[in-house]
Amino acid sequence: MATLKQILFRKYTDQGLDIVIEEMKEKYDKKKGRRFNYDNITYEVSRGGVVDENMQFEISSKIPQDELKDNKDMKKYFTEIKKLASKFKNKPASIEMENIVLGAHKNTEKERDYVKLLYSYPLNDLYSDKKILEKTKEMSQQTKGEKPTSKEMAALTQQGNLALQLVQESAQSLARQNIEDLISANKKAKTKKSG
Repeated sequence: MATLKQILFRKYTDQGLDIVIEEMKEKYDKKKGRRFNYDNITYEVSRGGVVDENMQFEISSKIPQDELKDNKDMKKYFTEIKKLASKFKNKPASIEMENIVLGAHKNTEKERDYVKLLYSYPLNDLYSDKKILEKTKEMSQQTKGEKPTSKEMAALTQQGNLALQLVQESAQSLARQNIEDLISANKKAKTKKSG
């Protein structure tokens, strides 16, 4: 059974991920659900989940198989993405190639291959007591009439609300960086393929 901390951290991680997805949909081409498209590649961001005191979420991108000759080329493309992903600042916990068969219309199936990156961050890395203290000081030094920097969250204390705010902000920042890294890797893999 999940602890209260895990439940709250998941909720605010999801809120952070939702914000990033909306940003990406505005910046690139909007798709249904938690997806967007850029440069003929569809990207998708999963919801967050807590596993063994780690916040986890997946980011996947469709392999542009219409631009590749055959399965050999797709495997090369995936290998290139995997090589590039191993150099990301925030390295994925796992990198897999996933094949999905979709029934687009009656009696038709469409097969797609995806690069799926799993990210895992310790819960305690999503906030810090030092940042909570800094924000608390900042709030206590504000003059009357100014808006407080702490949002109302689900915690009972100001420090708890600040911790949840930091969790949300950390999830946003990490996911944004992870997505931009994958977009960059796809650009490089496409360039290498055509070069």
